[in-house]
Amino acid sequence: MTKRFPALIFMSLLFWACNSGEKATAQQGAALADTALFRLVQQQTFQYFWDGAEPMSGLGRERFHVDNNYPANDKNVVTSGGSGFGVMAIIVGIERGFVTREEGRKHLEKIVHFLETADRFHGAWPHWWNGETGKVVPFGRKDNGGDLVETSYMIQALLCVRQYYQNGNAEEKALAARADKLWKEVEFDWYRNGKNVLYWHWSPTYGWEMNFPVHGYNECLIMYVLAASSPTHSIPAEVYHEGWAENGKIKDVNKPDGIAANYSYKLQMKHQGDAWNGGPLFWAHYSYLGLDPRGLKDKYADYWEENKNQALINYQWCVDNPNKFKGYGANNWGLTSSYSVKGYAGHAPTTQRDLGVISPTAALSSFPYTPDQSMAAMKHWYNDMKEKIWGPYGFYDAFSEQDNWYLPHYLAIDQGPIVVMMENYRSGLLWKLFMSCPEIQNGLKKLNFESPWVKK
Repeated sequence: MTKRFPALIFMSLLFWACNSGEKATAQQGAALADTALFRLVQQQTFQYFWDGAEPMSGLGRERFHVDNNYPANDKNVVTSGGSGFGVMAIIVGIERGFVTREEGRKHLEKIVHFLETADRFHGAWPHWWNGETGKVVPFGRKDNGGDLVETSYMIQALLCVRQYYQNGNAEEKALAARADKLWKEVEFDWYRNGKNVLYWHWSPTYGWEMNFPVHGYNECLIMYVLAASSPTHSIPAEVYHEGWAENGKIKDVNKPDGIAANYSYKLQMKHQGDAWNGGPLFWAHYSYLGLDPRGLKDKYADYWEENKNQALINYQWCVDNPNKFKGYGANNWGLTSSYSVKGYAGHAPTTQRDLGVISPTAALSSFPYTPDQSMAAMKHWYNDMKEKIWGPYGFYDAFSEQDNWYLPHYLAIDQGPIVVMMENYRSGLLWKLFMSCPEIQNGLKKLNFESPWVKK
């Protein structure tokens, strides 16, 4: 961390308070106007990928602990997927004036250089690297090679970089071309392993031993869309329909990885107990940071309705609070994968998977789907709980009033979607950039998707 934060926060508060007619000052700690608070949350969360970035690579660190800076041996560990979200957050930062256009470009050039020179496996990056050396850091014993899902999150971001800079000055056009080259070098077709499905991992030492064919529904739709859209290593449509959708099984809402709702959230909530109510809420975020869900449909789902329903299910579960956890309510909700009282957990709206832990990223990244409910939570957390859950990079990753647990920890993969999805709610910036890619439009058409972006 640096000494920029107190000055940065004070000036931001003062500027926006004056311009919104608010008389409260930062020192008084009074409630901010909605526009000021919205900007402040975006700006301070953005700092995770700016002031908090690993200096050699420019990428987002996997995690940051305010109380002891980093867990043992984690200081130089950077993440491909979370950093992809961070790249998109940097574009937001440029547009919002958190940094200048030149500062943003130079930082992105550092990131792209690292991606060009760091370990890759058939064009795919690993889940983790050492940010100083570019060498893979195993995510697990056999997970020391390419991670196609995390790579897809980075490619989603690099396509936004390309679109953002392709008509700029000479330096910007050069950066756009480098991002384009990285996209075209990902061998999506290799990760079929000869079958009509995409595999999550491949290792140079263990081959396909991780044995993780990716079926839906979960956070991985973007991987299949990118694979179908690739101009150099594309997959045929049957890989999507047979692999991801399992010839229609994806529509079974009783299947643990089935699509979230398929019918109204109020009806779904009648099946509380241990029924499946949509999984961790990041399912509605990660693939849709660039992939615009508005009007996005195929023969399996209307993805705007699915995502909105999943967010509403999550919200309503916390309001109904069947486990009777302290603090839950209309202004305190959000269950997704995050830090938890006993480590890391995939919090979700079932009696078994709801552990009394609220993850702010769940509600904040759902702004496009639940703007009123997300705003109520954001205002409550900042105005009423700031001393317990607010730090140098925005709201902490998770907390539990039930267990009086307020751990000052952050995760890249949770902070990034906050900045991006709040911006998509506000302006649609990343949706516009990603969906303007002609390859993506062609890929969606190839898979028989409907979208306002796809010409019939």
